[in-house]
Amino acid sequence: MKKMPQNRSIPDILLKIVETKKSEIKGTRREKPFLIRKIKETPPALDFEGALSGEGLSVIAEIKKASPSAGIISSHFRPLEIAMAYRKGGADAVSILTDETYFKGSIGLITLVRNTLKSIPILRKDFIIDDSQIYETRAYGADTFLLIAGILSRQQLGEFISLGRELGMEPLVEVHTESELAAAVECGSHVIGVNNRNLHTFELNTTLSKKLVTQIPACVTAVSESGIKSARDTAFLHSIGFNAVLVGETLMRSGKENCGAIISEFKKTI
Repeated sequence: MKKMPQNRSIPDILLKIVETKKSEIKGTRREKPFLIRKIKETPPALDFEGALSGEGLSVIAEIKKASPSAGIISSHFRPLEIAMAYRKGGADAVSILTDETYFKGSIGLITLVRNTLKSIPILRKDFIIDDSQIYETRAYGADTFLLIAGILSRQQLGEFISLGRELGMEPLVEVHTESELAAAVECGSHVIGVNNRNLHTFELNTTLSKKLVTQIPACVTAVSESGIKSARDTAFLHSIGFNAVLVGETLMRSGKENCGAIISEFKKTI
């Protein structure tokens, strides 16, 4: 694994998360044989890439209790109610934060909301650095997973994409720089997300999507992530070439009574 930058004057949050994850995955590695057996009993993955292939803008709605930058986002966290609101609101896919230490999530959230979401694909959002996590993703019923290009070598990125496809999952590859985007394209990614948030500092730069979208091949599904707050934002992102947006904090803070209307507004691109 390539080393993360360490000569920063401010705390490197991504480095800290990855170091914690290295310790956490020791248990997942031990469970790998069990996870592989469990996959054989798991229904086939839903088509995440296909769910984002409509002519209009697709919305990936995120279930997230907390984050290092925002702290607790939902103090009355009711995943089943949120999942139902997202389904009724027309979400094309649902992202679930499963990191426990920094985002207060759990892999069990996937199993919990699977039946409620019915035919809506689930994206597992975590910091994946080992193949055992990919087997775990499928074994728990998720339909795809996030790969963060900035914490993986090109060899790892290519291998993890291939493993995901072997298990019926097309991953979302997240990038934040031109070099990371080049690596994602080189590895044959079908779905590329531009994260407007710098995961080292958690600072937001909403102009990044505009800068990088021109370098995403037309045959690739392009997703903009982070800092999306209004229908004006989503209309602009669709106009410059994005096929989908991933929205978390805006929906989580809106409450289950309002998130359906917000998703509907976000999908109006004309």
